[in-house]
Amino acid sequence: MEPRVTPMIHVEDVRATVAWYAAIGFRVLATGDDGGEVVWAEVAFGSGRVMFSAGGGPGSPRRREVDLYVHAEGIDALHRALSARGVEVIEGPHDTFYGMHEVIVRDLNGFWITFGEPVAKQEANA
Repeated sequence: MEPRVTPMIHVEDVRATVAWYAAIGFRVLATGDDGGEVVWAEVAFGSGRVMFSAGGGPGSPRRREVDLYVHAEGIDALHRALSARGVEVIEGPHDTFYGMHEVIVRDLNGFWITFGEPVAKQEANA
């Protein structure tokens, strides 16, 4: 296996968190339970992975302990799909000074997820 980093985020409700991420297109790779309660899970988006573990609290609007950056394609279509699902959009599609076309949403724990693609790729998809 090639070395990699997989963040682990501590959340209040792993089961609800995994369901939320699966609903927006993440694949559930594995879950672990303790007496019927889901206490750990690993999800993937493309080749990127993130793990969730029980025992955390929600992020606050002022300070976020975690932000995820997800490299994706078709940001404008993704924005429309997430908005249609009622996902809280923090910042709609926009171009950045570092050459990315992004949309930022908040997950059910209050953490921000930025989906981004290179501006040149976004223009080619238009």
